[in-house]
Amino acid sequence: MPKIHPTATVDPSARLAAGVEIGPHAFVDADVTIGEGTVVMHGAHVAQGTTLGRGNRIFPCAVIGQAPQDIGYRGERAFTVIGDNNVMREGFTVNRGHRLDHVTRIGNNNYFMANSHVAHDCQIGDFNVFANGSLMAGHVQIGNRAILSGNVLVHQFVRIGSFALMRGGSRISKDLPPFCICDGGNWARAINVIGLKRNQFDTARIRALREAFKTIFRSGMKLAAALEHIQNHLQVTEDVRYLVDFIRDSKRGIVKGRDTLEIEND
Repeated sequence: MPKIHPTATVDPSARLAAGVEIGPHAFVDADVTIGEGTVVMHGAHVAQGTTLGRGNRIFPCAVIGQAPQDIGYRGERAFTVIGDNNVMREGFTVNRGHRLDHVTRIGNNNYFMANSHVAHDCQIGDFNVFANGSLMAGHVQIGNRAILSGNVLVHQFVRIGSFALMRGGSRISKDLPPFCICDGGNWARAINVIGLKRNQFDTARIRALREAFKTIFRSGMKLAAALEHIQNHLQVTEDVRYLVDFIRDSKRGIVKGRDTLEIEND
């Protein structure tokens, strides 16, 4: 049976699995499903239309699945779907979709630090880290194992590829390709070598990505020509193919490369 503190408010229609804990003064709305072992700590808020998987930890004053911050929203039935084993620290907020049947989706094993924000209709993958004050506007898409450092800003509809890193205080309004480091505004600084090593990328995989990065961001070629050059003249590993396909699929365009030497980052 779930464990519900006497001061908590839980709508009778909420579906709570075995081992769920609802702390003091927490609020769980109608049409909410919470999976086994998830803990909603004191003062946290889980709004209608939210589904939480197993083993999530929702810290005090986090607000999960509330109405989108969209002046066009008229109360349409929309959803927030969150997977398993996510950590949502103090003051974290995530909004549900902004139109009828739209879904904001978060995968598994993500870590959201204090006061980070995921806006309506975002699609977040697995094993990502969002540091304090990182802010994602609506419809942002993020892959897996990306890191967003403190106080970063991500414009609406932007995509961030897997294994990318945004340094503290950076901001983007263009897509950030996978494996890349962003700093400042809309700049790709280098390949995220340290992050790749931590994820067991070997030297050959990293070398292929660095050659592709230099071709795209340092060669002076136009983007289409750089991608063609990679396809015809470089080693196209599975990682490089993902990088190239991500860029080709971009609708907003990608960040640019700085006119400085690449930081070796190793």
